[in-house]
Amino acid sequence: MKTKFKVVGIGEVLWDMLPQGKQLGGAPANFAYHANQLGAESYVISAIGKDALGEEILNQLSAYDLNLRLEKVDYPTGTVNVTVSNLGIPEYEIIKNVAWDYLELTPENISLAQQTDAVCFGSLAQRHEVSRKAITDFIKKVPVNALKIFDINLRQNFYNKELIENSIKLSNVLKINDDELKIVSEMFGWTGDDEKICQKLIEVYQLKVLAYTCGTKGSYLYKGSGKSFMDTPIVEVKDTVGAGDSFTAGLTTGLLENKKLEECHSRAVKISAYVCTHFGAMPEYSGQLKQLFHSIL
Repeated sequence: MKTKFKVVGIGEVLWDMLPQGKQLGGAPANFAYHANQLGAESYVISAIGKDALGEEILNQLSAYDLNLRLEKVDYPTGTVNVTVSNLGIPEYEIIKNVAWDYLELTPENISLAQQTDAVCFGSLAQRHEVSRKAITDFIKKVPVNALKIFDINLRQNFYNKELIENSIKLSNVLKINDDELKIVSEMFGWTGDDEKICQKLIEVYQLKVLAYTCGTKGSYLYKGSGKSFMDTPIVEVKDTVGAGDSFTAGLTTGLLENKKLEECHSRAVKISAYVCTHFGAMPEYSGQLKQLFHSIL
């Protein structure tokens, strides 16, 4: 039996208040959930309030067999009001001044950082200086060869050029979508087609891998001189909440297993398509899906 890889999602954990009811979410928690389903030893580092919503998060994530590092703080548990368009695209209203804004790095988590094989973080949880410092310090303490994935996830107005640039510098894997690429290229004053911008990001920031997703228009992976393009599968979409996070988890576990770029890409695409056929960010994996992808064990 192979040793499981230690994979960490650090940042926000929250309730997505969807039209059909609340669903557990937050990109780092979504990522950790899907990596765990794919056989990794997954950890969620975040903060929750001393309230009923926080207890519900603990109970639900515990049922998923995740390793939880959720500090209880004197702020309310995070919530996001989510509405879904006719095309299944989510729109978010993210509540401010909540528990995960006050995430701090504990000695236990410093020790975990030093054993981490892959960590995923985004921009949203860095909107407050307290959580930003915790995330930055954690990333700086992971082993030099670990995967440090910046899944940019630009939300509302909770980002700026300095935050984005510093985060890319901390990472060696970048995941970005077509809307985000446009924002970043304009911020940086870069011109050229999408591929040129992607290649420039790789060269300037010495990235190992860049994942570029374009919704229904497909997705690209760039690694060294290698490039992979795959069409987005046509499925009956319930909603797209968490699809990008599952894509990142599929890519990450594939990279950890040293699979070929096309194999990593195929895994990421198939899992994200599966998530789109379900409501919420953390659908239960079918037995067939687990058998197909559960290859770390």
